[in-house]
Amino acid sequence: MDAQLDQAALEALEAGKVADARGSSCPGPLLEAKKSIGGVPVGGILEILTTDAQTKNDIAAWCKKVGHGFLGVTDADGYERVFVKRTK
Repeated sequence: MDAQLDQAALEALEAGKVADARGSSCPGPLLEAKKSIGGVPVGGILEILTTDAQTKNDIAAWCKKVGHGFLGVTDADGYERVFVKRTK
């Protein structure tokens, strides 16, 4: 599993797919991530956009459970950007 990246590295990432879950609350962002990860090639990056503060914890736990890499979270203008590396 990958270590979390610093803010500069997160800002520089190019996501293979973006899942926009802004405005939905738990479990919406996690379900959107689960649905979207299949559209990302192995080794690629999924970016989840969310306004739910719990999402970063849910996505980190999901990554640990299924083996994807949780890369970290960065703040945007009124929402968070959560990054996951698909590993399988």
